Amino acid sequence: MSVYSRDEMMTVAAARLLQDGQVCFVGIGLPSAACNLARLTHAPDLVLIYESGTIGTRPDVLPLSIGDGNLAETAGCVIPLPEVFSFLLQAGRVDVGFLGAAQIDRFGNLNSTVIGEYAEPKTRLPGSGGACEIAAHAKSTFVMAKASPRSFVERLDFRTSAGFLGGAGERANTGARGQGPMIVITDFGVLTPLPSQELAVSALFEGVDFGQAKKMVGWDLQRHARIDTLEPPSAHELNVLRALQQRTQAAHQTRVFPV
Repeated sequence: MSVYSRDEMMTVAAARLLQDGQVCFVGIGLPSAACNLARLTHAPDLVLIYESGTIGTRPDVLPLSIGDGNLAETAGCVIPLPEVFSFLLQAGRVDVGFLGAAQIDRFGNLNSTVIGEYAEPKTRLPGSGGACEIAAHAKSTFVMAKASPRSFVERLDFRTSAGFLGGAGERANTGARGQGPMIVITDFGVLTPLPSQELAVSALFEGVDFGQAKKMVGWDLQRHARIDTLEPPSAHELNVLRALQQRTQAAHQTRVFPV
């Protein structure tokens, strides 16, 4: 049996959810790794869009930021940012939007703005960027976040991006185009919405039980009637992912030359 990390399990679990031919709005970090792993394994025609305006991006290495030159060099085309949002996202042409956040609540609402009171925050975060638009207009949203009671909270300090709002159909009443956060990939397993639209455990990683998952969340975590156990990463998935990460590390190493 292969030895793997929780980050690798999260990345593989997210990659498996993506289907060939889908249009995916990608974030930096684990979402980028997951999307590119899917592209390099079972979904070669996955269309990746980054917020810098690169369309059909096929990077050889993972980008450091949305402004990484490798994204433009390997894209099918590059278009202005307003057109990414108006022509693609707001027009309903994005199948999956990947998001992360500092905080998430039981209805999949996200905070990437502040920790603490808005006027006098303990920590000021990067802000929305395009996250609130992606959350509203992508056909479905996938969230990747490592779980802890500090990040999976009963009440957000600030609601940056709408999930299911207060649940029970509240999101639909706003007229938002997208379905909302249909899947949350954590470092213990996967959450999906109940009919009430509250997020609940639908799958766990191998070796994790529901009691352990409950302790990693700051609300009274619920479960679906059936909880699946996710298959561990295959040797092929790990080999492809690790090769991608090794290429990335080599490409981004800072070389120090003698004076």
